[in-house]
Amino acid sequence: MSEWSVPESEVMDVAGDLLDEGADAMLATVVDVRGSAYRRPGAKMVVTPGEGGVGAITAGCLEDEVRRLARGVLDTGDARVETYDLMTDDDVWGMGVGCNGVLDVLLEPLDDSFRRAVDAYAAGDDTVVYTVIASDDDRLAVGDRAYADALDGFPPDVAAALEDRDPGGSSHAATVDTDRGTATVFVDVIDAPADFVVVGTGHDARPVVDLAARMDFSVTVAGFRGAKSKAERFPAADAVVSTSPRSLTDDVDIDADTVVVVMTHNYVDDRLAVEALLDTDAPYVGLMGPDDRFQEMLGDFADEDVTFTDAQLDRVYTPVGLDLGGGAPEQVALSIVAEALAVHNDRTGGSLRRIDGHIHDRPAADD
Repeated sequence: MSEWSVPESEVMDVAGDLLDEGADAMLATVVDVRGSAYRRPGAKMVVTPGEGGVGAITAGCLEDEVRRLARGVLDTGDARVETYDLMTDDDVWGMGVGCNGVLDVLLEPLDDSFRRAVDAYAAGDDTVVYTVIASDDDRLAVGDRAYADALDGFPPDVAAALEDRDPGGSSHAATVDTDRGTATVFVDVIDAPADFVVVGTGHDARPVVDLAARMDFSVTVAGFRGAKSKAERFPAADAVVSTSPRSLTDDVDIDADTVVVVMTHNYVDDRLAVEALLDTDAPYVGLMGPDDRFQEMLGDFADEDVTFTDAQLDRVYTPVGLDLGGGAPEQVALSIVAEALAVHNDRTGGSLRRIDGHIHDRPAADD
């Protein structure tokens, strides 16, 4: 087991497997970043001494060093925070590989205190984990942990202070004033994978499914007319469902955290699927085919006295995908999944060089 370039879902799956096995393993988590860094707070890797690790906390700057420290952390059983300054040219870590910030990394034995986070992720539930990363309060030690809905593991004053805070939408370090001093708590906002539904089972659906799974989506393939017989063609999918255009939204759960791509290549099936999907809260309904085809659909809808609001039509992305210029199936899949990911993350999908300011969202500093 030694692979850094894996989806976050695989890191969480491996953590769960190691907990089930009772194996010695260390969890490394980026808990704070000053300056620029390849990964943001919340990035994780799991390390097993002698076997390597899964996941990444940088672009390769620190992974070997973190693996080297794993044995010591596991021998003592104590969590600790290591600070790495990757900004200075004369520093041993200044290797010019894109890590140009100061990183605080929490190193801790992987134990049952992290079990709830793993189980929630596997169940498709979001969770917020609070972990102490520094404290001059003698009641709190680095590595002490509680969950947003179960803060009784912390002293009452600390629990009350955390209950009054909005955890926000991204992981970050927060300062908490306690009755006996001050503590720094890492607020780990762990979002379960969003849903990606591919409507259609044609040959061009396979690369879309594979790439969406790599992007940490939970992927469902919805096919018509006996699609379950084709499940083996989509090994990366979490589910393959056989349904019909009119039953699509009954057989597949679709909500505001679901992106959908319709690619049946059957005009009638696509039209019925789009009509059903626009009655859901899906923020992205990608439709394969040229704009003329969609305009024809709208004409047919109008002939049947079926109308849509501007807000509904704004959620239809057709022709589907970003303008990347490629025409091969994998290139088309990349343009589709990239557009869906941008919409899911509330981004435009434009070139990063045109962004004035930080690439990643940053939590507001504590008052």
